[in-house]
This record gives sequence, structure tokens and C-alpha cells, in this order.
Amino acid sequence: MEQVIQSTRNKRLVFLATLMLFSMYFGAGNLIFPPILGAQSGEGFSLAIVGFLLTGVALPVVAVIAIARTGSDVFDLSMRGGKVFGVAFPVLVYLAIGAFYALPRTAVVSYSTAIVPLTGWSSGIASTAFFVGFFAVALALAFNPHGLIDKLGKWLTPALLILLVVLVALAAMRLHPTETDAINKYATHPLSTGLIEGYFTMDSLASLAFGILVVSALRHSTKTTGSTLARLVSIAACGAGLLLGLIYVGLGLVGHLIPDSHSYSNGAELLAAAAEQTMGRTGLIIFGAIVLLACMTTAVGLIGATSEFFNRLLPGVSYRAWAVIFSLVSFAVSTTGLETVLSIAGPIIGFLYPSAITLVLLTLLEPLLPVRLHYGFRFALTVSVVWAALMSLSDIGLSFLEPLISWSPAHAQQLGWVAPTLVLAAVGFAVDMVRKKETPEAEPETSTADESAEASV
Repeated sequence: MEQVIQSTRNKRLVFLATLMLFSMYFGAGNLIFPPILGAQSGEGFSLAIVGFLLTGVALPVVAVIAIARTGSDVFDLSMRGGKVFGVAFPVLVYLAIGAFYALPRTAVVSYSTAIVPLTGWSSGIASTAFFVGFFAVALALAFNPHGLIDKLGKWLTPALLILLVVLVALAAMRLHPTETDAINKYATHPLSTGLIEGYFTMDSLASLAFGILVVSALRHSTKTTGSTLARLVSIAACGAGLLLGLIYVGLGLVGHLIPDSHSYSNGAELLAAAAEQTMGRTGLIIFGAIVLLACMTTAVGLIGATSEFFNRLLPGVSYRAWAVIFSLVSFAVSTTGLETVLSIAGPIIGFLYPSAITLVLLTLLEPLLPVRLHYGFRFALTVSVVWAALMSLSDIGLSFLEPLISWSPAHAQQLGWVAPTLVLAAVGFAVDMVRKKETPEAEPETSTADESAEASV
């Protein structure tokens, strides 16, 4: 009987963790990308949305599963690339998606798309007052990390989902679409363009941060460890991915169905118009509530994730102290405006993505291989870092570097790093196979998250 009760309790907690993870993924950026994809892809909508789902949903889910299988957080993944990479990479990830970019963006987007259209308040005093209130609420919700499942899973996420379903359903019933052609890159490469759009949602990077919250919350609430904990986290990740995918398709359809879809320059403007066309001013209020909830849940998750990480990195500073620090820094950065934040953080995020994807995919591939990867990780991560650095430097004006990287397949789609990384991963795998034959007794076995975490220490 006790086992049955525990099983039922675990299922409930996994369900709440699923909602929690979805709510942390689904920020304002996620809200506005799919509608503009639907508006611009025209007859190529199906291919474009499939590409978007592969990189905007599948990769983030895979990243959380990799965290669950390997250990408690991104440290257990990144140490496979060596000590320098093992510390520098996660620090840059958490700073990029935390106080220096994603956190300020949640506040700025909330204000510009939910408050200004309804109230007309656009002064510096009004925005500062809003940012103070926004980060005060987010900090209060994130102050106790073990209560996040209840706060996000029980209340904020269901409210967000209900509002999204109402908007998508009314748009599907009341909008009268007109036939439009695909424009921009969707006209010639709908699948690859959708892939790139999903790639830049940043959710794969965010998964490396959110993974620690899900693992920590489920470990604390279910009292499980090892392979059982990894399985529960993986189920929650897949459930969150399913919800995310359904919402993305729905929002993409709103953009695909709205009349005169090519007249909108961004997804926020398009969704606001769809809300007003289907529900009048009430629709604008609902849209504003959706944006506020989406941004707030993401802000709470990011404060919790970054504070957990830096508390582990520097345990002398408490989780709550870090939460206060990152809230204050985020407030300060948000007052500079979104354009400033984007200009600083954009190149950093582009630099981090290749390494993040390489790290996650090799982690999941490793159990299928006859050898534990050592040089496979080192070689692949080295080339992904170098290639991403060259791409970033070329993008910011050092054009003389372009011939060094432009020969690689898919370079025009910002995916030129893929081929050389795969080649070096294969070379590293071959070296690891040779080493195994020479010293087979040195090969450790890994299976559970706890065992892998111990191996990395």
C-alpha cells in the first residue's frame, strides 16, 4: 500500500514538474516567434513549423534529459570538456541567459507589450516603477527554490495555458485568412529557416539552467535518487516539450490565419492584433495577461536557476543572497533598454550555442557507444568553441576571418560549425577506442545520474 501511495504521489509531482518546466520555457520570446513564422512562411508553413519544433522543442527536452542522466546540473556535463571549459562554459551560460540578458528581457518585453498598449504609459518613471514591481514579485516567488513546483505548477502555468488556449481557439474560429506567399528566407528554405528560428529561442541554453531546478525540486519532493530520479525528470521534460510543441503550433496557426499577415513586423504586434480582432479591447487585456504570466514564470525560473548554480559555485554566498543580487542586476540592466541588452548578449549567445548542442548530443550518444568518450568530448568541444568564436568575430566586423569558415556546409544558415565538429568527434572516438584496447581496465562504467556525477568529480 505504501508503494502505491508513493507511486501516486510521484505521478502528481511529475505532472506539476512538467507544468513548472513548461512555464519556465515559455517566456515572451517563445510567445512571439511562432506567429511571425506562421505569417511569413505562407505555403511553406508545415515545413517551417517542423524545423522550429526540432530546435525549439526537441533540443531543449534532450538537454534536460542529458542533465538528468549525467548528474545534478550543467557542471556535470561541462567537466567532460576539461577543467577550464567545465567552469567557464556554465558561468557564461548562466550569465547570458540570466541577469545580463534573458531576465532583463522578461521585464522590458512585459512593459512594452502588456502595459504600454493598454495604458499609454511610456515614461522613464513609469517603466522604472514597473521594473521595480516586476522583479520584486519574481524575487518573492523564487525566494524558496523548493516551493517552485507548487508556485509555478499549481497556479501560474494553468492560468497561462488557459489564456493561450482561449486566444488560439478564438483566432481559429473568427479569423478569415487570405492566401499569401512565403516571404524572406521562408520562400526558398522554409525548413532550415524554421530550424534557425527555433535555434535562437535560447531554450537549449535555458535547459542547461532549468535542468538543475527540475532535478533539485523532484529530488527534494520525491526523495528519489539515481536512475529513478533521472526517469522522473525525463518524463517531466517530455511532457513539457509536448505542451510547448502544441502551443507553438497553435500560435503559428494564428499567424498563418490572420488576414494581411505580411503587414506585421513582429509576433507581439501580430498577436495583439489577433486578440483585438477576435475579442476587442478585452482581447488586448487577455493578451497583456498572457505576456505578463509568460514573462513572470520565466523570470522566476531564471532567478532560481542562476541562484542555485552560483550558490554551488560559491557556497559562501547563500541562495537567497544570489537571488537578491541577480534581481538587482537585472533591474539595473532592464533600465538601459532592450536594444542595449541585445547588442551585448547576442554575440555571446551565438558563441555558446554550438558548444551547448555538442555537449548535450554527445552526452546522450555516449551510452550507445562501446567506449566512454574522453577525447571525443575534448576534440568536438574544442572545434565547436573555436568555430563559434570565428563566426562571432566575423559577424561583428572582422571579415578577414570569413574565408577560414565560409567553406563549411550550411555556413550561410549559421550551422557551419556542425560538419567540422562531427569530424573531430569521430576522430576523438577513434582515439578513445584505441585507448580502450590498450588499457581496457581503465574504462569506468556509467549508468545512473549519481554514478556519472561521482565520476565527474
